Amino acid sequence: MTTYTLTPSEKTSISIFPKHKISRIDRNIYSGFTEHMGRCIYTGIYDPSNPHKHLLTPEGFRKDVLDELRPLSIPVFRYPGGNFCATYHWQDGIGPVSQRPARPELAWGAIETNHFGTDEFMAWCAAVHAEPYLCLNFGTGTLDEALAWVEYCNGTKDTYYANLRRANGHAAPYNVKYWALGNEMWGDWQLNQMTESAYADRAWQWAKALKLLDPSITLILCGKEGPTSWDYHVLKHCLRPAGLSDLGEAQTPLIDMHSIHLYTASEDHYENATAPLAAERSIEVCSALIDLAFVENKLPATQTRPKICFDEWNVWSPPRAPGSKCAEEKYTLSDALAVAVWLNVLVRKARDLGMACIAQSVNVISPLMTTETGVIKQTTWFPYELFCRFMKGHTVAVHLECDAYTGPTKPDWVRATKDTPWLDVSATLDDEGYVTMCVVNIHLDTDLSTAVNGTAGAKVRVFSITGSHEKITNMAGKEEVGIQESEWDSSANADFVFPRCSVTMLRWKQE
Repeated sequence: MTTYTLTPSEKTSISIFPKHKISRIDRNIYSGFTEHMGRCIYTGIYDPSNPHKHLLTPEGFRKDVLDELRPLSIPVFRYPGGNFCATYHWQDGIGPVSQRPARPELAWGAIETNHFGTDEFMAWCAAVHAEPYLCLNFGTGTLDEALAWVEYCNGTKDTYYANLRRANGHAAPYNVKYWALGNEMWGDWQLNQMTESAYADRAWQWAKALKLLDPSITLILCGKEGPTSWDYHVLKHCLRPAGLSDLGEAQTPLIDMHSIHLYTASEDHYENATAPLAAERSIEVCSALIDLAFVENKLPATQTRPKICFDEWNVWSPPRAPGSKCAEEKYTLSDALAVAVWLNVLVRKARDLGMACIAQSVNVISPLMTTETGVIKQTTWFPYELFCRFMKGHTVAVHLECDAYTGPTKPDWVRATKDTPWLDVSATLDDEGYVTMCVVNIHLDTDLSTAVNGTAGAKVRVFSITGSHEKITNMAGKEEVGIQESEWDSSANADFVFPRCSVTMLRWKQE
């Protein structure tokens, strides 16, 4: 790896403007994702065969996983996939467990027992105090099957599938709000891969039927990475009035959000830490494509503008952690910095985002791992925890003056569209008047002494994540990376030093 040096004459400064609110942050950007893949569901969130019964709830859920996730107030969990949903038939996973059929699982090469299904997922969401988000089967599924699932979950009338839910012991409807129209249907790894035209036509017809059954649901269109012709084609085709009088005079477009996915990773630290900036550009371009669809379809300014649902994101290197081998990443400090940059991106682009889901929430490319007897918080857990706890309210303006990294990026077009300073920054003002700023110093060797303007002489709480080197990891019984807390008195007029290879969160009350 090339060594990069900074000269002592280079001055770094951050100016924060708490009164300059940019956009409201939807807490749904801190959502999670649970897929029938590897150990995410079985032995991850659901482990009834575990011999250590004190670790389990009566339903067979892992208590220790619930205990770690609940304090983060994660708002939404996506389920059941991911690629898994392309062959998933939801009725296999309801009713008496002993009568549920085992099926070949074609996405990840497993056998799906269906011991965990819709009702178990709803109970788990209630236990973790989160809303469910269900992804419809656009691979081997049918529109009738999708309508039946919505009726099972949300039906209140004397109808077949609502009564089936009641017969299964769940009298009250689940009121599932979020529904995805398939997953990554553009990919050649998908069963029933579709062209953008075929997908757009099908999504449009399904959306009409689903909204007729339940107009209250939020429908999420299947996009690609954001800045692609696929995204534009399906947006242009589907962001238009339905032409159905039963949906009301306003003729609101059927689509409420547009999904995009991206994973980043590199064995080179600097490529790894700057790669999430590609997601920032993806959001910007996708947002512009939504605007273009609005313009070309002549939608009125009073029309609700769909937001982006970034419902799969994370650091993931498939060669390092293949999906076919359960994708159990062993995350490093470098990966923790990359995740913090990812989260900074989500905060900076909050205006465009209605949801974002880290993929995934337990065991599979996850910040939280289970063993038979406990849990391991990987390095990437800690930035995610801090953002869930503190980065809320409104995004506020920040001005950064800092020298930049000038080496290779992955993808190589990142620097053509985004700056790559050594410090990556976002800041928020919450409803209680607290300012929170996250600063990631990606430099491996140099602490950056920085003038921080805008703290108004406050006493600042400091949360720091760092370690002895960028490749360090956390293992069972040996947590090398965690959160260190301290205080900084900004009234002393001294610069704040952001340590090399670190994530630092500063938090203070705005007077």
